[in-house]
Amino acid sequence: MMLATYFLFLSFFIQTPNYVGNWVTIDDETGVEKSIIKLYVENDTLYGRIETLLLEDDQGQLCANCSGSELNQPIEGLVILKGLTQDGDQWTGGTILDPANGKEYQCTLTLDGTSKLNVRGFIGFSFIGRTQRWKRSD
Repeated sequence: MMLATYFLFLSFFIQTPNYVGNWVTIDDETGVEKSIIKLYVENDTLYGRIETLLLEDDQGQLCANCSGSELNQPIEGLVILKGLTQDGDQWTGGTILDPANGKEYQCTLTLDGTSKLNVRGFIGFSFIGRTQRWKRSD
């Protein structure tokens, strides 16, 4: 009985890893911090919006290479992560938009500890792509 009570108590404190919050993107080639992305959940779906562009030269830029409703929209405020659903400890099945080239890629997010996020963008197969590592901002 005591063991059952312990597991019940423990289950209240064990939660799925928290992806929600602000994350700093880091250029995987230069190591420069580029933007702050706010991850949020609506109707069990994860989204990510560019809150702030950190480089002065990027501020005020429009998404000139985007298509559809994102074409020529300000990059700050743009929702770049869409449609990710939770699959165990990761979020998958959605897309990520690269405002620099206007292309969308399939995407998977996986936490590395509590303060690092692996963002994998790919076309077709996950092993054909690249991973950026973001760090928690808040």
